[in-house]
Amino acid sequence: QARVVESGGGLVQPGGSLRLSCAASLSLLNVNSMGWYRQALGKQRELVADIYRGGSTNYASSVKGRFTISGDNAKAVVYLQMNSLKPEDTAVYYCKVRTTWSSDFWGQGTQVTVSS
Repeated sequence: QARVVESGGGLVQPGGSLRLSCAASLSLLNVNSMGWYRQALGKQRELVADIYRGGSTNYASSVKGRFTISGDNAKAVVYLQMNSLKPEDTAVYYCKVRTTWSSDFWGQGTQVTVSS
């Protein structure tokens, strides 16, 4: 079992920036990918961005050019830099870790609210 903890959410005005962090209690050697998902009120959870061993990344089309996912080379930590935030980015953001044996571990989520 792994513990996944997110941090960095909050309230920000449209056009502003936030940086989310996620740390997993796993050796980086046991991690295949880490990613950020979000779930807005009344909607399904969706992929925002993920990053794989070797550094390849994927982004949802709605965040491309505004969000950047990055990882730590030494530990199971991932960041999501969110710029030019829009009200439609408001959601609970979850971090998911997929292990090398294909188990998924989720964090509890962190609320991001974009509002004036």
